[in-house]
Amino acid sequence: MSKPIVAIVGRPNVGKSTLFNVLAGERISIVKDTPGVTRDRIYADVEWLNYKFTMIDTGGIEPDSQDIILKSMREQAQIAIDTADVILFLVDVRQGLVDQDNRVADILRRSKKPVILVVNKADSFEKYMPDVYEFYNLGLGEPFPISAASRLGLGDLLDEIIKHFPEQSEEEEDDDRPKIAIIGKPNAGKSSIINHLTGEDRVIVSDIAGTTRDAIDTVVKRNGKEYVFIDTAGIRRKSRVKEDIERYSVIRAVSAVERADVCIMVIDATEGITDQDTKIAGIAHESGKGVIVAVNKWDLIEKDNKTIYKFQEDIREMLSYMPYAELIFISAMTGQRVFKLFDLIDMVIENHSMRIATGVLNEIMAEAVALKQPPSDKGKRLKLFYITQVSVKPPTFVIFVNDKELMHFSYTRYIENQIRETFGFKGTPLKFIIRERKEN
Repeated sequence: MSKPIVAIVGRPNVGKSTLFNVLAGERISIVKDTPGVTRDRIYADVEWLNYKFTMIDTGGIEPDSQDIILKSMREQAQIAIDTADVILFLVDVRQGLVDQDNRVADILRRSKKPVILVVNKADSFEKYMPDVYEFYNLGLGEPFPISAASRLGLGDLLDEIIKHFPEQSEEEEDDDRPKIAIIGKPNAGKSSIINHLTGEDRVIVSDIAGTTRDAIDTVVKRNGKEYVFIDTAGIRRKSRVKEDIERYSVIRAVSAVERADVCIMVIDATEGITDQDTKIAGIAHESGKGVIVAVNKWDLIEKDNKTIYKFQEDIREMLSYMPYAELIFISAMTGQRVFKLFDLIDMVIENHSMRIATGVLNEIMAEAVALKQPPSDKGKRLKLFYITQVSVKPPTFVIFVNDKELMHFSYTRYIENQIRETFGFKGTPLKFIIRERKEN
């Protein structure tokens, strides 16, 4: 089940980034007292009363401004509106109701999505309540007074947010067809891959970067089995604002990855792997999804007997945080190896859902500990008591130890490598939770 998406929208400088950072629990957005400083939507996972959702921080909307940054912010917020399940419309009690708030309210009303009106900077409810009531004039229902900076009123706001989450339909829960998100930079050939798989031009393909502005689901049937491919708008890097309006579709990728079992990360062979590719792949990695890296346009590369090894080396180095990712070289134009993607998808899905018996896991761990002694610090040595698998998608393991502080990342990685050596787990990340247990 994909997590609901909550978007924070509003004019510049009303405190959207402050609210986002407080709810996300860390300073993710740049906060500066200058309108328009948050130019890129940033997302984070939030949990409240056992409800989990993805929150989007948007740039401010200035409906009439033709300034390119403010115009692009409007685009950014519009995409957030289109994608969100719930919208938080943030206004500033100290500035009062301004004409632009009315225009933003018009945009939001047209979205037909649940909108929660949030009146920020109310550091004293007693003092500011008369000013809060003024916002009833926006016609968006009851205003919720908060102070993001002072953390006032946030519990009531979160309670209201979760009331609006969509019910998970039984049909959606029962849909066990593999879902595959195609992610990557604009113009890497994502739509062309889907077109080749379907055998028809289901998705518009154009040489203009960023043609695909929305996430589109395409069902492909192969050998009697159905696969749902989610095509996402290409994600561009964060520089050169006026050319990069397409980059605002990053949230499309986030929501598509959230819904997917497997992500196919498409890299343009003619450009090679870039920093932006590593950031995009990171979205899938952090979400614990199975990953296939497809190097497209391979037919356009002049090759010798070392070309493919050089490419593999570069990709493995840049994606060193996800050594498990499966790698394939394809051409959506000629069809070279495109249909081999199905075999990889089936394998990755199987590995993503694999369960290992507890007894077998503990045998592997005991052997690993015998081969390489656990680390110690100040005379105290790490002891590993027990390991068990607690969930799948991704496979998640709990290791019980005597002291969490002694369980260095490198030793966890060592245990992971021993498990992978036995069971492969190709294409899927493994998650480890370390718990302390008193010695008997």
